[in-house]
Amino acid sequence: MQAYVYKSLRKADTYVYLASRDDFARLPDPLRTQLGSLQFVLEVALTPERRLAREDVAVVRENLASRGFHLQFPPTVEDPMKEDWGTDA
Repeated sequence: MQAYVYKSLRKADTYVYLASRDDFARLPDPLRTQLGSLQFVLEVALTPERRLAREDVAVVRENLASRGFHLQFPPTVEDPMKEDWGTDA
């Protein structure tokens, strides 16, 4: 399965995977408005063996098959003071 990846020029570190290149009609209007302009960054073959840095390939493939798109949000920033250091305080 091919995927076409675009980055939002309005929302930092937010990416949209599309099943068909430039098929922005698949995106709901409110989402398109929030994302603003999208810039093409990558074409990738999503095989079950492929690894992605921040996404589960199976989830991306399922979303592309069912919706025609997958949305990748920025990573969450965790408070380092809330980490479990393995101690029982």
